[in-house]
Amino acid sequence: MHTLPSNCPLCGGDITITRFHCRDCDTTVEGRFAGGPFNQLTSEQLDFVETFVRSEGKITRMEGEIGLSYPTIRNRLHEIIRALGYEPGGAEEPVGLTDGERQRILEKLDEGLISAAEAMRLLKEYEE
Repeated sequence: MHTLPSNCPLCGGDITITRFHCRDCDTTVEGRFAGGPFNQLTSEQLDFVETFVRSEGKITRMEGEIGLSYPTIRNRLHEIIRALGYEPGGAEEPVGLTDGERQRILEKLDEGLISAAEAMRLLKEYEE
């Protein structure tokens, strides 16, 4: 099964869906239908969104499930936000943990300055 294109393959213009057909009951519906905001996402981006929802937006859970690092997942999320017409990192977004801060927490753990439980608490605090 193919996904609906969001742009015309010939000229690049916006696509308007004008017809639906049911093979089971042979019903056809004609009109002008909007594809919705997610129609412009690639199948890979839609898979990412599905994983994000299934993981309840917790990037640490996604890391284990899809095998990508926190920064890579965050970058892909930002790409999807932009594809939907928004700009990531608005003023309402809490400041996240930088790679340097994350590294410092892990170094403190390695040096025995903090416990594993404390390191986990610090790391998770920024992702929820």
